[in-house]
Amino acid sequence: MLYSAMSQKELLQEKEAQQKRYDDFKSQGLSLDMSRGKPSPAQLDITMEMLDAVKFEDAFKAENGFDCRNYGILDGIEECKKLFADLLEVDTKNIIIGGNSSLTMMFDYIGQCMTHGAGDEPWLKQGNVKFICPAPGYDRHFGILEFYGIEMITVDMLSDGPDMNAIEELIKDSSVKGMFVVPKYSNPEGITFSDECVRKIAAMKPAAKDFRVIWDNAYCVHDINDTPDTLLNIFEAAKEAGSEDMFIEVTSTSKISFPGAGVAALAASDGNITAIKKRMTIQTIGNDKLNQLRHVRYFGNVDGLKNHMKKHAELLKPKFEAVIRCFTEELEGKGIAEWKNPNGGYFISLNVLEGTAKRVGELCKEAGVVLTTPGATYPYGKDPEDKNIRIAPSFPTVEELEKAAELLAISVRLAACEKLLNK
Repeated sequence: MLYSAMSQKELLQEKEAQQKRYDDFKSQGLSLDMSRGKPSPAQLDITMEMLDAVKFEDAFKAENGFDCRNYGILDGIEECKKLFADLLEVDTKNIIIGGNSSLTMMFDYIGQCMTHGAGDEPWLKQGNVKFICPAPGYDRHFGILEFYGIEMITVDMLSDGPDMNAIEELIKDSSVKGMFVVPKYSNPEGITFSDECVRKIAAMKPAAKDFRVIWDNAYCVHDINDTPDTLLNIFEAAKEAGSEDMFIEVTSTSKISFPGAGVAALAASDGNITAIKKRMTIQTIGNDKLNQLRHVRYFGNVDGLKNHMKKHAELLKPKFEAVIRCFTEELEGKGIAEWKNPNGGYFISLNVLEGTAKRVGELCKEAGVVLTTPGATYPYGKDPEDKNIRIAPSFPTVEELEKAAELLAISVRLAACEKLLNK
């Protein structure tokens, strides 16, 4: 029954019923964490054989004979560049291999633009710099921008990508210098940009000639269903539009191999690659080539990597299903929650009754379940409608998730009753 159709008496009865269920959960002394998209120990275990990939005599040498134990090869060994080039469908010359974190590469690139510009004078010298932030979005993107003092402008995420009509208006302002996006299985909504949306992004004509889109393709092969989403290659679309310099694409194996010991990569146009490598000659003498070699030896090629991801999908799919099943049983048809059932990625986005997300977070925490802080999926941590909650189902077991999801649903119902009774 719709909560909005309930009488005061019915709402009070519902509140009392959910309060009893909540108190029962609270007495169990739960301690569960669904706050971040961390792979589970079982997921980490499936890659352990990688650690044996460079143990034997001459195993530390790259295909060209280079000793990967030593200094050198600034942009990564060729075979690792090829692995990521095939993954992202670009030429190897347009790939730079980083350390273990694509977040570090993004942070560094924004810092580079601030101090040395993006083909123009440094952003620091251009007054108030602004970025477009599709939301709900990735809190760490917002954290980078806030760290550098870049003003964040929120635009809505729609069912096929960010609101391009709003973006087209915003980029008329030359102080708007860029945009962060997660184009496939977006964090947290699990949305994959449509071909039309990708082409519109590629065809943008921003007033700022140093405008950059950080194309964070973190979940490019993170499918969990048999009917995965497909994403149009941004550089193919950009080539048609003549806008290749506008895009910096990043990805990593953080949720493919080991989050703490993966390999990150950046893809960009010839001009951007040249500019980034010039800066790197001052910054480093080369990233961890033994780790690059381990990954290539273990996966073999991009097909091997994709086959490996099927093992992850087998572990993740039951967890997503457990959460969705609980939401369907507990919340469907009540008019107090909406959610998406993504085909991949690492998150489920739950929208609760407006004005209750923070209260839901409080209730869950009090009963032993930690969620991503409500509001974190918006710039400055401020959800204007206080309704979005990001669910990260990867780390707990299925059994733990069933408990956590039920407690979450109870908290959503309880918070909704409180809100409606206080109208």
